[in-house]
Amino acid sequence: MGVTERREREREEVRRKILDAARDLFATHGYDHVTMRAVADAIEYSPTAIYHHFEDKDDLVRALCNEDFGRLLHAFQNEAPPADPIEWIRQLGRAYARLGIETPNYYRFMFMTPLRPDYTPGPDDPGQQSFEVLRAAVAKAIETDAFRPGEPDTVAQVLWAGIHGAVALLITLRPDCWPRPPAHDLVDQTIDAGIRAFLPTTS
Repeated sequence: MGVTERREREREEVRRKILDAARDLFATHGYDHVTMRAVADAIEYSPTAIYHHFEDKDDLVRALCNEDFGRLLHAFQNEAPPADPIEWIRQLGRAYARLGIETPNYYRFMFMTPLRPDYTPGPDDPGQQSFEVLRAAVAKAIETDAFRPGEPDTVAQVLWAGIHGAVALLITLRPDCWPRPPAHDLVDQTIDAGIRAFLPTTS
Protein backbone atom coordinates (compact mmCIF):
# COMPACT_ATOMS: atom_id res chain seq x y z
CA MET A 1 0.00 0.00 0.00
CA GLY A 2 1.39 3.38 -1.02
CA VAL A 3 1.62 6.52 1.11
CA THR A 4 -1.41 8.12 -0.56
CA GLU A 5 -3.58 5.05 -0.07
CA ARG A 6 -2.52 4.71 3.56
CA ARG A 7 -3.29 8.34 4.29
CA GLU A 8 -6.69 8.04 2.65
CA ARG A 9 -7.47 4.95 4.70
CA GLU A 10 -6.40 6.69 7.91
CA ARG A 11 -8.52 9.71 6.99
CA GLU A 12 -11.54 7.49 6.39
CA GLU A 13 -10.96 5.72 9.73
CA VAL A 14 -10.99 9.06 11.56
CA ARG A 15 -14.11 10.15 9.69
CA ARG A 16 -15.79 6.88 10.70
CA LYS A 17 -14.90 7.46 14.36
CA ILE A 18 -16.31 10.98 14.20
CA LEU A 19 -19.58 9.85 12.63
CA ASP A 20 -20.09 6.98 15.08
CA ALA A 21 -19.35 9.14 18.11
CA ALA A 22 -21.55 11.98 16.86
CA ARG A 23 -24.45 9.62 16.17
CA ASP A 24 -24.33 8.28 19.72
CA LEU A 25 -24.10 11.76 21.22
CA PHE A 26 -26.93 13.20 19.13
CA ALA A 27 -29.14 10.19 19.89
CA THR A 28 -28.44 10.55 23.62
CA HIS A 29 -28.42 14.32 24.09
CA GLY A 30 -30.11 15.88 21.05
CA TYR A 31 -28.79 18.39 18.55
CA ASP A 32 -28.76 21.44 20.82
CA HIS A 33 -26.69 19.81 23.57
CA VAL A 34 -23.89 18.40 21.43
CA THR A 35 -20.88 20.48 20.46
CA MET A 36 -18.04 19.74 18.10
CA ARG A 37 -15.75 19.75 21.14
CA ALA A 38 -17.90 17.04 22.74
CA VAL A 39 -17.55 14.91 19.61
CA ALA A 40 -13.79 15.47 19.64
CA ASP A 41 -13.56 14.56 23.33
CA ALA A 42 -15.50 11.35 22.71
CA ILE A 43 -12.84 10.08 20.31
CA GLU A 44 -9.92 11.79 22.11
CA TYR A 45 -9.06 14.11 19.23
CA SER A 46 -8.74 17.86 19.12
CA PRO A 47 -11.69 19.92 17.82
CA THR A 48 -9.41 21.05 15.00
CA ALA A 49 -9.21 17.47 13.76
CA ILE A 50 -13.01 17.35 13.50
CA TYR A 51 -13.05 20.49 11.37
CA HIS A 52 -10.66 18.85 8.91
CA HIS A 53 -13.55 16.52 8.05
CA PHE A 54 -16.69 18.60 8.65
CA GLU A 55 -17.26 22.32 8.20
CA ASP A 56 -19.52 22.64 11.25
CA LYS A 57 -22.11 20.75 13.29
CA ASP A 58 -24.75 21.10 10.57
CA ASP A 59 -22.37 19.58 8.03
CA LEU A 60 -21.82 16.67 10.42
CA VAL A 61 -25.57 16.17 10.85
CA ARG A 62 -26.11 16.22 7.09
CA ALA A 63 -23.45 13.56 6.64
CA LEU A 64 -25.08 11.37 9.27
CA CYS A 65 -28.56 11.82 7.78
CA ASN A 66 -27.33 10.98 4.30
CA GLU A 67 -25.51 7.89 5.56
CA ASP A 68 -28.23 6.52 7.84
CA PHE A 69 -31.20 7.30 5.61
CA GLY A 70 -29.17 5.86 2.76
CA ARG A 71 -29.25 2.55 4.64
CA LEU A 72 -33.03 2.79 4.87
CA LEU A 73 -33.35 3.58 1.17
CA HIS A 74 -31.12 0.62 0.35
CA ALA A 75 -33.29 -1.63 2.54
CA PHE A 76 -36.37 -0.43 0.66
CA GLN A 77 -34.78 -0.97 -2.74
CA ASN A 78 -33.01 -4.23 -1.91
CA GLU A 79 -36.01 -6.36 -2.86
CA ALA A 80 -38.07 -6.03 -6.03
CA PRO A 81 -41.55 -4.70 -5.22
CA PRO A 82 -44.33 -7.29 -5.45
CA ALA A 83 -47.06 -6.74 -8.03
CA ASP A 84 -49.62 -6.52 -5.22
CA PRO A 85 -49.31 -3.04 -3.64
CA ILE A 86 -50.57 -4.35 -0.29
CA GLU A 87 -47.75 -6.89 -0.19
CA TRP A 88 -45.35 -4.12 -1.24
CA ILE A 89 -46.43 -2.05 1.76
CA ARG A 90 -45.95 -5.08 4.03
CA GLN A 91 -42.48 -5.63 2.56
CA LEU A 92 -41.50 -2.01 3.19
CA GLY A 93 -42.84 -2.09 6.74
CA ARG A 94 -40.86 -5.22 7.58
CA ALA A 95 -37.68 -3.78 6.04
CA TYR A 96 -38.14 -0.60 8.05
CA ALA A 97 -38.69 -2.51 11.30
CA ARG A 98 -35.75 -4.80 10.65
CA LEU A 99 -33.39 -1.84 10.18
CA GLY A 100 -34.59 -0.23 13.42
CA ILE A 101 -34.37 -3.38 15.51
CA GLU A 102 -30.98 -4.45 14.14
CA THR A 103 -29.36 -0.98 14.32
CA PRO A 104 -31.12 0.86 17.18
CA ASN A 105 -28.54 3.65 17.48
CA TYR A 106 -28.96 4.51 13.82
CA TYR A 107 -32.73 4.46 14.26
CA ARG A 108 -32.68 6.68 17.35
CA PHE A 109 -30.63 9.27 15.51
CA MET A 110 -32.84 9.13 12.41
CA PHE A 111 -36.26 9.24 14.05
CA MET A 112 -35.93 10.00 17.76
CA THR A 113 -33.37 12.82 17.89
CA PRO A 114 -34.46 16.47 17.89
CA LEU A 115 -32.52 18.29 15.17
CA ARG A 116 -32.55 21.91 14.10
CA PRO A 117 -36.15 23.06 13.53
CA ASP A 118 -35.17 24.63 10.22
CA TYR A 119 -33.56 21.45 8.87
CA THR A 120 -35.39 20.63 5.63
CA PRO A 121 -34.39 17.65 3.47
CA GLY A 122 -34.11 18.27 -0.25
CA PRO A 123 -35.66 16.12 -2.99
CA ASP A 124 -32.41 14.14 -3.37
CA ASP A 125 -32.21 13.44 0.36
CA PRO A 126 -32.29 9.65 0.95
CA GLY A 127 -34.81 10.13 3.76
CA GLN A 128 -37.19 11.90 1.39
CA GLN A 129 -36.53 9.28 -1.27
CA SER A 130 -37.37 6.54 1.26
CA PHE A 131 -40.71 8.19 1.95
CA GLU A 132 -41.36 8.46 -1.77
CA VAL A 133 -40.97 4.67 -2.08
CA LEU A 134 -43.69 4.15 0.53
CA ARG A 135 -45.81 6.86 -1.07
CA ALA A 136 -45.52 5.12 -4.45
CA ALA A 137 -46.75 1.86 -2.92
CA VAL A 138 -49.66 3.67 -1.27
CA ALA A 139 -50.53 5.54 -4.47
CA LYS A 140 -50.59 2.26 -6.39
CA ALA A 141 -52.88 0.72 -3.75
CA ILE A 142 -55.28 3.66 -4.12
CA GLU A 143 -55.14 3.66 -7.93
CA THR A 144 -55.92 -0.07 -8.12
CA ASP A 145 -58.72 0.20 -5.54
CA ALA A 146 -56.81 -1.99 -3.08
CA PHE A 147 -57.14 1.02 -0.75
CA ARG A 148 -60.16 3.30 -0.61
CA PRO A 149 -59.70 6.80 -2.07
CA GLY A 150 -57.40 9.02 -0.06
CA GLU A 151 -54.47 11.41 -0.16
CA PRO A 152 -51.32 9.29 -0.66
CA ASP A 153 -49.07 11.53 1.48
CA THR A 154 -51.44 11.35 4.44
CA VAL A 155 -52.01 7.60 4.15
CA ALA A 156 -48.26 6.96 3.86
CA GLN A 157 -47.60 9.11 6.92
CA VAL A 158 -50.22 7.24 8.95
CA LEU A 159 -48.70 3.89 8.00
CA TRP A 160 -45.19 5.12 8.77
CA ALA A 161 -46.27 6.54 12.12
CA GLY A 162 -47.78 3.22 13.15
CA ILE A 163 -44.71 1.09 12.46
CA HIS A 164 -42.47 3.80 13.92
CA GLY A 165 -44.35 3.54 17.21
CA ALA A 166 -43.85 -0.21 17.38
CA VAL A 167 -40.14 -0.01 16.53
CA ALA A 168 -39.55 2.83 19.01
CA LEU A 169 -41.08 0.74 21.79
CA LEU A 170 -39.12 -2.36 20.81
CA ILE A 171 -35.76 -0.58 20.97
CA THR A 172 -36.58 1.53 24.04
CA LEU A 173 -38.20 -0.84 26.56
CA ARG A 174 -36.43 -3.79 28.18
CA PRO A 175 -37.02 -7.15 26.47
CA ASP A 176 -38.51 -8.60 29.67
CA CYS A 177 -41.10 -5.80 29.67
CA TRP A 178 -41.94 -5.52 25.98
CA PRO A 179 -43.37 -6.96 23.89
CA ARG A 180 -45.59 -9.70 25.26
CA PRO A 181 -45.81 -11.52 21.90
CA PRO A 182 -42.64 -12.03 19.83
CA ALA A 183 -41.27 -8.88 18.22
CA HIS A 184 -41.88 -10.11 14.67
CA ASP A 185 -45.53 -10.77 15.50
CA LEU A 186 -45.93 -7.27 16.92
CA VAL A 187 -44.39 -5.80 13.76
CA ASP A 188 -46.63 -7.83 11.45
CA GLN A 189 -49.76 -7.06 13.47
CA THR A 190 -48.95 -3.34 13.46
CA ILE A 191 -48.43 -3.32 9.70
CA ASP A 192 -51.66 -5.25 9.12
CA ALA A 193 -53.63 -2.96 11.45
CA GLY A 194 -52.47 0.05 9.44
CA ILE A 195 -53.38 -1.62 6.16
CA ARG A 196 -56.85 -2.65 7.39
CA ALA A 197 -57.62 0.98 8.24
CA PHE A 198 -57.48 1.89 4.53
CA LEU A 199 -59.08 -1.14 2.91
CA PRO A 200 -62.29 -0.45 0.97
CA THR A 201 -65.39 -0.66 3.13
CA THR A 202 -67.96 -3.29 2.26
CA SER A 203 -71.65 -2.56 2.30
